[in-house]
Amino acid sequence: MKLIKNIDKTYDELSNSYKKEYEESSPFNSDYERPAMIKLLDKSIYKKEILDAGCAGGWYTEKFISMGAKVTAIDVSETMIKITKERTCNKADVLNLDLNNELPFKENKFDIIVSSLTLHYIEDLKKTFSEFKRILKPNGVLLFSVHHPCMDIKDFEDENYFITKLYKEKWEKSGVVVDVQFFHRPLQEIINTTTKYFNLECLVEPTPEESFKEKDLNNYNYLLKNPHFLIIKAINNK
Repeated sequence: MKLIKNIDKTYDELSNSYKKEYEESSPFNSDYERPAMIKLLDKSIYKKEILDAGCAGGWYTEKFISMGAKVTAIDVSETMIKITKERTCNKADVLNLDLNNELPFKENKFDIIVSSLTLHYIEDLKKTFSEFKRILKPNGVLLFSVHHPCMDIKDFEDENYFITKLYKEKWEKSGVVVDVQFFHRPLQEIINTTTKYFNLECLVEPTPEESFKEKDLNNYNYLLKNPHFLIIKAINNK
């Protein structure tokens, strides 16, 4: 299976606006997805080996380093890799890798794999999860977030919720317009594929933090009725 066409180039194009859009002015990240993800990690990840799978601009990589973890960060975009390296001052191993391919890590290397808003760009989740299972230690944690399938189908009302399909849309960020492609999957497929390889610990449909309300009341109220992201925590019981 190949990566969605030009997804690496898409994020290369977004790189100039990435920090402003996703880290400074987007409560969907700072006050919605990220707090929910961090709450699902153990209180102490000190000295744990973590793979940030789809690191983008390195927010999670930097966060895990600050918590005392040993972090490896990977992304398909060369530009995002450069941003993450600069951000973390070489305190993490940062590699330009494609999650559609076999990963160059030994078996049982990582305690935790975190993948934030990345796996909806992958067509063959079975292949990716098989690799994750291989490189996770026994009882290791897989924590990932994706588009909520209900969000997808509301944006593409003429589509069939129950099929896996490639969707295409345009994003405009700080005056830059790019074509974005991602895969919609029904909830049952996400869960069934996950549990083929891992034991499901919990599923979370995050609610926005109170701080989100202060920044964007309209979208805060929207998210209380329309789940935007889906988070899953699973355990590698080999």
